[in-house]
Amino acid sequence: MPATYADPAQLRALVKPEAVHRDLYTDPEVFRLEMRHLFANTWVYVGHASQIPNPGDYLTTEIGDQPVMASRHTDGQVHVLYNRCPHKGTKIASEACGNTGKFFRCPYHAWSFKTDGSLLAIPFRKGYEGTGLEESEAVRGLAPVGATKVYRDFIFARLAPTGVGFEEFFGESLSSIDNMVDRSPEGKLVLEGAPLRYMHPCNWKMLVENQTDTCHPMVAHESSAGTAVSVWEREQAKGGPKPMAVEVYAPFMAPYDFFEKMGLRVWPNGHGHTGVTTSIHADYSAIPGYYDQMVEAYGKERAEKILGENRHNTVYFPNIMVKGPIQTLRVFKPIAADKTLVESYTFRLVGAPDMLFERTLMYNRLINAPTSIVGHDDLEMYERAQLGLHADGMEWVNIQRLYAEGEAEDVTDVAGGTSERQMRNQFHAWLKYMLPEGQAQEAAE
Repeated sequence: MPATYADPAQLRALVKPEAVHRDLYTDPEVFRLEMRHLFANTWVYVGHASQIPNPGDYLTTEIGDQPVMASRHTDGQVHVLYNRCPHKGTKIASEACGNTGKFFRCPYHAWSFKTDGSLLAIPFRKGYEGTGLEESEAVRGLAPVGATKVYRDFIFARLAPTGVGFEEFFGESLSSIDNMVDRSPEGKLVLEGAPLRYMHPCNWKMLVENQTDTCHPMVAHESSAGTAVSVWEREQAKGGPKPMAVEVYAPFMAPYDFFEKMGLRVWPNGHGHTGVTTSIHADYSAIPGYYDQMVEAYGKERAEKILGENRHNTVYFPNIMVKGPIQTLRVFKPIAADKTLVESYTFRLVGAPDMLFERTLMYNRLINAPTSIVGHDDLEMYERAQLGLHADGMEWVNIQRLYAEGEAEDVTDVAGGTSERQMRNQFHAWLKYMLPEGQAQEAAE
């Protein structure tokens, strides 16, 4: 298949209802087009407002391959700006986070900008008199992204100046964020601690797919989680409570039937989650005092509804996953067609017992850290897949499990927990946002 993917017809040919072409994972041109179209036209997670609580606070990140930063202005508003000086293009902020004071100052020529991005001062400005500078884009200051939305302290941005609105893009999927926030008796989360960062030699979409793949845990993690469970089974005869680590590891070895009954839900625009009826997080030991706090805050009926919603992994297309019951968030940052940086963040439930945050930290270390034994299982599978896709024996990647011909797309639906429906949902959204408006509709028809 020729790599002429600037041609929409060639791009459409990469996605079938039940399979996708290997070039989606391996081709540098496809990756370049993802940065240009997909990550520009969707709403992408930038950070959490608790990371920038005070005026002058900022954080830096990337949307696709675009360097951006979020800053807290003097009026308390959050602004997402391109991290690029309008003079010579120098990155304004190089640290992951910090406080810039009352203004940003370019380290190259000292142009300065207010924390909303507007131009504050240019050194020796009279050198620009009569040059037409006042009519140039440089005097507009740091360029804002196309649109910004802070939803329950989660900061999202869309690079494109026009496009799908925030509520339209996420719709009912925001219920997973709502549930995670509502697990705090005060209805508030605080992101605490630096993220665990882990480089993966594979395409970013492999990691996103894996978040709702429930047919791999009992296979890929048998040597890690399986060993931990077998050791506990041997040692529990000695008595004592089940260690928190064992509670975290054990569900990974649940059988296919458990994951099938768990269920899977898809939403339009590529979002979805596993764990409709239950999940691997549903059977953790109760934390003393927490239930009573929740009942006092919300009333018995609502508290039980919040705590009874134990979703497994919620994928927010294109590149994050949240775990409400364990209060973690993972960002899958594309670096190249075969390289992805994963950042795993932990949140504290404000007003909740400290032991809940202890469990969150333990889960993140045991499952998501570069030193994790479970994470290395997945890493090896991703690396093998990235290498194996270069084999010329076949060109297509199968996503056909529990597929029915004529399956509806861009809808809210529930399927069996081992279905690959969410993977198909993601690739439908991938094509939708990779194609210019109009051509996407033509592809759907």
